Amino acid sequence: MGTGPRSEPENSGKRRANGQLEAEVLQLLQQAAPQALTPGEVRERLSRTLAYTTVVTICSRLHAKGLLTRARRSRAFAYTPVTDEAGLAARKMHQALGGESDREAVLARFVDDLSDSDEEALRRLLGHHLDPGR
Repeated sequence: MGTGPRSEPENSGKRRANGQLEAEVLQLLQQAAPQALTPGEVRERLSRTLAYTTVVTICSRLHAKGLLTRARRSRAFAYTPVTDEAGLAARKMHQALGGESDREAVLARFVDDLSDSDEEALRRLLGHHLDPGR
């Protein structure tokens, strides 16, 4: 069969995990924000060569997960991240916590594992939220 522009280069027989490609595309879109990019524009900016259909699939999956918004631009969609990297990390933390039955135990373990500086930052943030007039 042909190896036209839609084929992907071999990667020494190793297949990349979907999560790795999704993370790479999401990071690229976060760096481009607030400018929305089409899959073709994402493909042009990636450090690796991927098939256009692969980039469309990745963007569609990220949109389905609620990580990207999209708007029609001509015949394609243009994608924008719903939040920055800090917001994405916070969403992941909320999702992980939401799936646990003993949330207090999870939070206690999380706080126990924080570095001293992170624990102090958390205390400052909680104090600010508890006393908004500060």
